[in-house]
Amino acid sequence: MNPQLTNPRADEIDAILKRLPFAQTLGMRCEVLGDEMTAILPFQEKLIGNVAIRALHGGAIASFLELTAMLQVFLVSDMPRPPKPINLTIDYLRQGHAKDLYARAYVLKMGRRMASVRAEAWQENRAEPVTALMAHFLVATD
Repeated sequence: MNPQLTNPRADEIDAILKRLPFAQTLGMRCEVLGDEMTAILPFQEKLIGNVAIRALHGGAIASFLELTAMLQVFLVSDMPRPPKPINLTIDYLRQGHAKDLYARAYVLKMGRRMASVRAEAWQENRAEPVTALMAHFLVATD
């Protein structure tokens, strides 16, 4: 791998995921290339929320997106630990099928005290997001 594309915080992201019991329960993992991170939620039967239509549980999707957004803020900042959520809004756009889920988050604004982040989750087609998140995180270290 090109050393210029490797973010030194990628190993820290892995360590954070290993320390978070909920991330471990979800089976979440991340692939980091430079300042871009793609989060992956591998499909597991326990993530089904509606057995009749085999849809992923909305809470699992929302939690996955929140963690993705939090880790993206951490990745692009010099914070010693992940940021704390202030608020978040989830938009469920399509049914999450019984398949792997992918997500990317974008820091829209990084202030001295707060970061604004948008994240989207998709399955087969990135242009057709399943769920979107808008969140604000506390980034002040004082």
